[in-house]
Amino acid sequence: MSRDIEKILVAGPAWVGDMVMAQSLFMTLKQRSHPVEIDVLAPQWSNPIIARMPEVSNVINLPVQHGELGFLSRYKIGKSLRSKKYDQAIITPRSYKSALVPFFAKATTRTGYRGEMRYGVINDIRALDKHVLKQTVQRYVNLGLDKNSASAPAIPFPKLSVDKNNLKQLLEKFKLDLTHPVIALLPGAEYGEAKRWPVEYYAILANELIEQGIQVWILGSEKDHLAAASIAKNNSAINLCGKTKLEDCIDLLSVCKSAVTNDSGLMHVAAAVDIPLVAIYGSSTPDYTPPLTNKAKIQYLSLSCSPCFKRVCPLGHTDCLKKIMPREVLSILLKPGFQ
Repeated sequence: MSRDIEKILVAGPAWVGDMVMAQSLFMTLKQRSHPVEIDVLAPQWSNPIIARMPEVSNVINLPVQHGELGFLSRYKIGKSLRSKKYDQAIITPRSYKSALVPFFAKATTRTGYRGEMRYGVINDIRALDKHVLKQTVQRYVNLGLDKNSASAPAIPFPKLSVDKNNLKQLLEKFKLDLTHPVIALLPGAEYGEAKRWPVEYYAILANELIEQGIQVWILGSEKDHLAAASIAKNNSAINLCGKTKLEDCIDLLSVCKSAVTNDSGLMHVAAAVDIPLVAIYGSSTPDYTPPLTNKAKIQYLSLSCSPCFKRVCPLGHTDCLKKIMPREVLSILLKPGFQ
């Protein structure tokens, strides 16, 4: 390294939750004994969330669709980055295409796990020991450590910054009241229905919470709007799905008493603003992608068919979710000390 500040390019992941978890890698890189400047190569949708990570200096937009090779686009971006003279590039995905921009940028050291015949484009190839690095976040953080690290690394929990001015505007825009405690419901999960606790269960829970004098906000994307409308049909829950941006959800979640969530991107956002949450797992497992907080209560039945990691239950019953009853979640939320 020929300069006082080490320049690192991180090729980031393509999902909301994974990008939040990647902050643990950025935090780890900042713990090095010398100054580090981190740029992140990522899809444009991730800009608002990366902007809430003080460890990141710059975001380089990757204008290709998920799964698309986009060889020429990657070449042009990489070539445009050569003047940055990156000392290291860290490639979090294991695909060949994800390593192309760092290769074309001529980053001196290009670090990543073995995968898809990446020899040459990656010159610091790590073997992935899934028995040691069981969690996604551990795999990210390990790439920022010494090559000979043989044990699971310590994980600094993600911490997204909150924009108080934006929060104030949102409260005014939607006429939201903080004089009574608020619990957020996060019923979405982009991956598929086998990760979504039943909408009717969320509705039962919303009814019970409102009877207890607790406000309910439902947060999610436009895709979650109809499900949220069903949850709020017979109560005073506020359906904000599709009405807010990703960065708005960060700020709104920060003032909630707690949240109930599927294993989703917003679960990781809720964890990263340090509120208590009940995290419900179905086809996935908390052993692999846990909420990175000490304030989470996990609801996971660990059935013999779990985890299957399928988008739709292959057995047709989704018992891994349907057997987690609303009353069980309610009892956690109302338990003294759950805060």
